[in-house]
Amino acid sequence: MKPRLAKLRVPGGAAWLALVALAIVCSLTSPTFAKTANLLNIARQSAYTGLVALGMTFVIAAGGIDLSVGSLFALSGVAAAKLLGAPGAGGAGFALACAALCVLAGAVGGAANGALVVAGRIPPFIATLGTYSLFRSLALWLADSGNVPSPAYDNAVTRFGQSAPLGLPAPVWLLLLLAVVLGVALARTPWGRHVLATGASERVARFAGIRVGRIRFGTYLLVGALAGLAAFLSLGRLGTLSSSNAGLFYELDAIAAVVIGGAAMSGGRGTVAGTLAGALVLGVLSNALQLWGVDPALQGTVKGAVIVLSVLVQRKRTA
Repeated sequence: MKPRLAKLRVPGGAAWLALVALAIVCSLTSPTFAKTANLLNIARQSAYTGLVALGMTFVIAAGGIDLSVGSLFALSGVAAAKLLGAPGAGGAGFALACAALCVLAGAVGGAANGALVVAGRIPPFIATLGTYSLFRSLALWLADSGNVPSPAYDNAVTRFGQSAPLGLPAPVWLLLLLAVVLGVALARTPWGRHVLATGASERVARFAGIRVGRIRFGTYLLVGALAGLAAFLSLGRLGTLSSSNAGLFYELDAIAAVVIGGAAMSGGRGTVAGTLAGALVLGVLSNALQLWGVDPALQGTVKGAVIVLSVLVQRKRTA
């Protein structure tokens, strides 16, 4: 008998194939799409939601959901921008302090969500729907319902946010680095396996000795910290942050990226590589709709159709 060759399985392979196919179609239908400047713009725009989506992968894989990440993005960024308003701000050390504050604010918000879900035993949808309003309200209050600018546009924060080492924007480098680290964590470490086991069956996971509460709490802490990091990078890129519009619909884009990447909304299945591909698919799609001149009012319809189609495809693959 001839030996049977093992099939090579690429994490999120279907999402990567969809990304390649979409990129080919866009290149053929728009002469602007394949230009370097446009591709770098897509990568940069995808990095912010992509960072949030990486954390959302762990939350969904563990059987949860977080609807508050967009509002937490705004709250973290506003807090950092307020700190940047201190007299004499602008040095590299101050930039690091602002980054730490942003990540810390996001982590605290994520911890609050985790406490509500784990200790309060509130369903994740309800708990994060409540903090969705709470975090946005706090951001509006801190910023007097307006924009919070950096005091000096050319400071260390903005220089980092607008930098492009080796031609690639700094936020993209961070996204790729964290994707590798978190991908290994999810697929190759006991903690990652416990996350997947918790989402697959909480009851079985408890019988196996897995501390389900700690696992779920950790996933919310992670996505909160990444939302804070994304907010800091966005502030560095734009030099200002809107308390009302910053992070708007980021929770939907993050969830969509995870679903397109092949994760199961019921938990127990998901890959960081697939989520990364899903975030890029959404970025390419948004850019293509603009290049094609699609009415902005209809762009959400196209995105929604893609998400629903992705869920249907995943269901057929697992049936």
